[in-house]
Amino acid sequence: MFHRPGVTNGAIGSVPYMRELIQAAYPEAKFNEDIRHRMTEDEIIAFLADCDCAIMGGDVVNDRVLEALPHIRTIGIFGVGLNTVDLTACQRHGVRLGFTPGVNRLAVAELALCFMIAGLRWVTPLSLAMRNGERPRTRVGRSLTGRTVGLHGCGHIGKEVVRLLKPFGCTVITHDIRDYPAFYAANGVTPVGFDELLERSEVLSLHIPRGRATENLYDAATLARLRPDCVLVNTCRGGIVNEEALLERLESGALVAACIDVFTHEPAENDRLLRQPNLLSTPHAGASTKEARIAMVQAALRGLDEGTLVEPAQFSDYL
Repeated sequence: MFHRPGVTNGAIGSVPYMRELIQAAYPEAKFNEDIRHRMTEDEIIAFLADCDCAIMGGDVVNDRVLEALPHIRTIGIFGVGLNTVDLTACQRHGVRLGFTPGVNRLAVAELALCFMIAGLRWVTPLSLAMRNGERPRTRVGRSLTGRTVGLHGCGHIGKEVVRLLKPFGCTVITHDIRDYPAFYAANGVTPVGFDELLERSEVLSLHIPRGRATENLYDAATLARLRPDCVLVNTCRGGIVNEEALLERLESGALVAACIDVFTHEPAENDRLLRQPNLLSTPHAGASTKEARIAMVQAALRGLDEGTLVEPAQFSDYL
C-alpha cells in the first residue's frame, strides 16, 4: 500500500476538486501547484525524493529520472499521452505503469464535433467581424448534416466521433493502420485508403498519434491534396500538421478553414497562423472538461493499484 504519491502535473495540483479526489485516497499526497511551468528532470527528481509512488502526466520519465528515484516503483498516468515516457526505461528499471487508453475520449470527440460545425458555418470570421464593429450581414455556410466526414484514425476518440455524428446523417469514411470491421459494419463507416480520404473529405478530423510515421505527415504536398472546401480539424497531437504549410493554405484561400487544438510547440508560437480569420484555435483544451479531468484522476489512482510492467510495443500507438 502506498502512502505518499507525488503529483507532478500542476494542472492537477492547482485544481481543488482534483486534489480532493487524490487526498481522499492518499491524505499525505504531495502536489505541484504551478500550472504554468512544466518540471524539468532535476525538478522532478527533487520533488519526488520523499514520495513512494507518482501520478504524472506529460512529465519526462526516462533512465536518468528513474535511476535517481529507485523508491518510485509505480506511476499512475494522468491523461492518455505517453510521448514523454520512455517505456523501455520503465521496463528496465522495473517501474509499473498504470495507464487507461481513451479515458478522455468523449471530451475530445465533443470538441471535434464543435470544430466541425464552427468551421462549416464561418463562426470564427463572423465572430471576429462582429467584435471589430463590422456588423456583417451574414455569410452562407454549410450544414454538417449530410457531409462526407473523414476520420484519420478510428481508435477510442474516432469511434466516439462516429457515435456523435450519427444524428447528422453524414457519410463517414476512415483511414487507419488497424482494421475494425465489426465496428465499421455496425456503424456504417467505410474504410478507405489515404488518397481517397484526402480527396473525398469535406471535413477531415485527425485522431492519430504523433510518431515517426505521422510527424509532419500533413505537409505542403499533403495539404495541397485536400479539397479547397475541406474543413481540417486536429484535436490529436501537434507536429502532425506542418504549421507553415497550413498558414500558406489558409492565407491563399486554398483551404477554407482549419480548427486546431494542438500545436508543434505549446503554448503556440506562430502568431501569423493564430490570427488567420479562417483558423479556429484552442490551447490544447480537448480534454479540458470537469468530467474528463475527474475521470483522468480516477484512472491515475487506479493506475497506482493496477499498474503493470509494460511491453513498449503494447502502447506504441499512444507515443
